[in-house]
Amino acid sequence: MIEAVIFDLDGLLLDSEQLWDEAREELAHERGGRWHERAQREMMGMSSPEWSRYMHDEIGLRETPEEINAEVVRRLQARYRERLPLLPGSREAVERLAGRWDLGLASSSNRELIDLALEIGGLARFFRATVSSEEVERGKPAPDVYLAAAAGLGVEAERCVAIEDSHNGIRSARAAGMRVVAIPNQHFPPDEDALSLADVTLASLSELTPAAVAS
Repeated sequence: MIEAVIFDLDGLLLDSEQLWDEAREELAHERGGRWHERAQREMMGMSSPEWSRYMHDEIGLRETPEEINAEVVRRLQARYRERLPLLPGSREAVERLAGRWDLGLASSSNRELIDLALEIGGLARFFRATVSSEEVERGKPAPDVYLAAAAGLGVEAERCVAIEDSHNGIRSARAAGMRVVAIPNQHFPPDEDALSLADVTLASLSELTPAAVAS
């Protein structure tokens, strides 16, 4: 029996994965870092302490992880305020499912960016619990952020369905014991091994209906 649905944010409701990639790559080039083509994929799903440490250790930025994190967040906030990159059908999909289940959000994004995106997008009222992976011990693909979101909703993880777009996100939700609906990110699609863990795969948010989730 499904009691709650927990959404991811970046790449699912927001067309933002490439914005994160651009902001971090720009910063790396500006500050003399060693950017490489694996960086985006390796950082996808990491919490802010994890990816900012990666930028310091692996990309070679001299600034502290805390300074790196603050600068990337500042750049993302400016872009969101200029134009929030809501994916087509995001608001409608959230409203459809909120009419039947309590909703949570489990995101690798920073708390400031989660709150800003939900406020600008007019989505905050639909979510009873939101968790950033910076607020738990480990980022995705560890299950921590999904387990915390389920706890915030007061629902056992096994009675939740997660809506995800990425390989690390799918693995995280599955590790938490949740059913998973995958809507693959077009820019950074999950690998086949991760996608095989999903219970349902949909082509777009327009297909995300209560019937699809209940199935």
